Amino acid sequence: MRFKTGIAIAACALSAVLLTGTAGFAETLNVKASLAASAEVPPNTSAGTGTLSGTYDTATKILTYTVTYSGLTGPASMAHFHGPASAGKNAPVEIPFKGDLASPITGTVTLTEEQAKNLLDGETYFNIHTAANKGGEVRGQISAAK
Repeated sequence: MRFKTGIAIAACALSAVLLTGTAGFAETLNVKASLAASAEVPPNTSAGTGTLSGTYDTATKILTYTVTYSGLTGPASMAHFHGPASAGKNAPVEIPFKGDLASPITGTVTLTEEQAKNLLDGETYFNIHTAANKGGEVRGQISAAK
């Protein structure tokens, strides 16, 4: 009987270690990007600049972000995340932003597996469009750091 009790205790202990061990793999990462007209593809001559900062939770896949910008040629007409693409390459919209586009733009989104992979691989960028720069006025490649 003692042998069975010992096995049960060991099994419970192992389960507890495994359950808490997987939680240890979850991280909250800081994300950032510098937005510039020179990063657009093709580049443009806008004096606009901006920054994206935020956090990404690897367990929940929730991305929370704030984008501030200034100096655009006019009001922002669209803003969104694109991927997968490295710097110097274009990609389709992955996550559109809906709502007020005045600076600062803030949001929270739950990423799909593919979007999360693109973000962590440095293959996601954010850009802001205006009437004068319909293809995008400022763009920034997003990087994640521990």
